[in-house]
Amino acid sequence: MDTRAPRIGLAYGLLLLTTMCWGANAVAGKLAVGHISPLLLTQLRWLTAGLVALPFAWPYLKRDWPQIRQHFWRLLAFGGIGLGCFNAALYSALNYTSTINVVIEQAGMPMVIFALNFLVLRHAARRTQLIGFVMTVLGVALAVSNGQLSQLLHLDLNRGDALMLLAILCYGGYTFALRFKPPMHWLSFITVICIAASVGALPFALWEGLRGATIAPDLQGSAVVLFAALFPGLIAQSCFIWSNELIGSNRAGIFINLVPIFGTLFSIVLLGETLHLFHVVALLLVLGGISLSERGKA
Repeated sequence: MDTRAPRIGLAYGLLLLTTMCWGANAVAGKLAVGHISPLLLTQLRWLTAGLVALPFAWPYLKRDWPQIRQHFWRLLAFGGIGLGCFNAALYSALNYTSTINVVIEQAGMPMVIFALNFLVLRHAARRTQLIGFVMTVLGVALAVSNGQLSQLLHLDLNRGDALMLLAILCYGGYTFALRFKPPMHWLSFITVICIAASVGALPFALWEGLRGATIAPDLQGSAVVLFAALFPGLIAQSCFIWSNELIGSNRAGIFINLVPIFGTLFSIVLLGETLHLFHVVALLLVLGGISLSERGKA
């Protein structure tokens, strides 16, 4: 009897819930446009998530305080870059590009994780992984160029797509680095990095205000903050961290390719966005490339 089966099944369930929440996150970000500014949304989202988690995490925070103090700067980087910068870039991108483009481009994250595992840990890449990598990059490029790859030759890229590239690099690096997180309870960890993300996003929110670009949340904006804090934030991040502990970053990262599927479905149903043929082709390339990469993994 394989004793790993329940562990793997739990990880798959956690990752399914995670990617559903993240697919909905892009839709929530689109609904926030004009109702709350993106950098203020990022800051309030993580502040809310940290405050909600704090009462539940308090006993573990007291127990893990020596680890928190010892690894303060690492934890600040986890929250500031992995959560704060990622979401600031994602929510800003939604002001310039479509929700479908955003969720498809997020499928490039597993390739960032593979690349970092190879460059830093020297995990060997097989031929099938390299072919899968090229397929995935082609799919993301197809989405970014709105089905016209020739635009890339002229660097005719949308500002939102450039911001999503930054977001992908931030979260891909965060996922890879989770293997180096301090030995502490997951509730302690998620609470600390939520607060760190809030602190890291504060200067950006202030800069937004100094530019006169701040939009104070109305009722819809406040609802988006609460939803983003609880579901794509606290619940999804906790599930993702837990699943990484169960099956590792490479295998968990593969599931991020489900984000464009859920995000595209939610965008069409809830926002009425149009699904074009190049979106379908891009999705198939991304999913096929990642599947091929996983099949050829050592």
